[in-house]
Amino acid sequence: MMKQTKWLVSLSTCLVWMAVSAAGAKGKLPLPALPSRTYSIGQEVDSILSPSSLQAFFAGLDSLRAGKDTVLTIVHLGDSHIQAGYYSGKVMRLLQEQFGNAGRGWIAPFKLSRTNEPDDYFISSAVREWVAGRCIQANKKCPVGIGGIGIQSVSPSINLDVRIAPNNGAGYSFNRAILYRGEKSMPMLPTGPLKDSVQTSLATVPAVAGVLADTFRISYPVDTLQLHSTRRKQGTDKLLPASTFKNVYYGFNLTNGNPGILYHSVGVNGAMYVNYTDETYVRQLALLKPSLLIVSLGTNETFGRRFRTEEFGGQVRAFVSLVKKYMPETAIMLTTPPECYKRTYVNKKRTYVRNANTQLAAKAIVKAAHEEGVACWDLFAATGGKGSCVKWHKEKLMGRDRIHFTKEGYREQGTLLVRALLRSYQWTKNEKAGETEELEKAEERL
Repeated sequence: MMKQTKWLVSLSTCLVWMAVSAAGAKGKLPLPALPSRTYSIGQEVDSILSPSSLQAFFAGLDSLRAGKDTVLTIVHLGDSHIQAGYYSGKVMRLLQEQFGNAGRGWIAPFKLSRTNEPDDYFISSAVREWVAGRCIQANKKCPVGIGGIGIQSVSPSINLDVRIAPNNGAGYSFNRAILYRGEKSMPMLPTGPLKDSVQTSLATVPAVAGVLADTFRISYPVDTLQLHSTRRKQGTDKLLPASTFKNVYYGFNLTNGNPGILYHSVGVNGAMYVNYTDETYVRQLALLKPSLLIVSLGTNETFGRRFRTEEFGGQVRAFVSLVKKYMPETAIMLTTPPECYKRTYVNKKRTYVRNANTQLAAKAIVKAAHEEGVACWDLFAATGGKGSCVKWHKEKLMGRDRIHFTKEGYREQGTLLVRALLRSYQWTKNEKAGETEELEKAEERL
């Protein structure tokens, strides 16, 4: 009975793929559906400005819909709105539901650096004395990596345990992990009950200056990877002194070997455009080889006492120019910040007022995107525009500080982003279909 069931499952799978392939050959694959909104605040703005700059990315979506064995990589870069993982996590889940799940992607040791971590994974260690570097630090306490952070320890013995959260991380088992570490750090080797199932490839040359990328391949999907440092010189039995190492670790890239969307979420609390506008950092970010880079920044700049739109616009353009230099094949999409409050005092009493600078920042980002010829999605407008923070707070979708949002609020914003992206994709597909139809009619007339 079991063999018969497996045979029927295999047959039905083959029939589905044959149908998909046949439909793809005729150009009649159904367009992906737009995810449903939970709330209706203001007038939704789905359109993405300059969608033509996303053609290469949309072609990648075509390949996935046609059943091709490919991985389409997206990097979502931002600040605390992204570090929490609810906004970008919703986008990741929705896109993977439609186009396939290629893995959890980038994860960083946030808790070891004493800050909040997304709730779908854990990176833990027996070592407690870590020095944390962040891209927002004027004088960085230690080097930072792809995730905008780095952790450093002087301990002669270090372990790192990676674990996918059983509930929130469902579906993100992995069979390959890449560890990014400092060039002078102790390498890691697998340990624990799964160590004999892990094939380790330790890097001998830097992926970029100062960064080594070690690969761990597991013979079957797992939810846990345990690693422990070694001072043994590669290829020998010689132990090197602990003092010869500078142990800096940046994070992991987790994949499962399946075709689909690989979504890297990279966010740092307090981050601004200027914090990422660094040649060394952007060259590291390029290691992820994204087809699409989504940039969600601008909120923190609006709290500056001397916020100037022209200066801010110049900062946006400077970052985009650097990305174009080191990631010329990557499509770029900027997003504007949602409206929020700012705290002030009236008659020595604390109160909250609308942060008018978010509207100015949104306009500056839209303008910079147009000037640079990159795509832009106006989240400020999509969430209701001027005065929308009052409505989001009334619906209890904003946090107590009235700057950040609740889990539900962030997930609603993620839904809005996916709707906008898929609507632009549908529009380009329909436009192409119309062009093809006109061409066919013209050929018939000939």
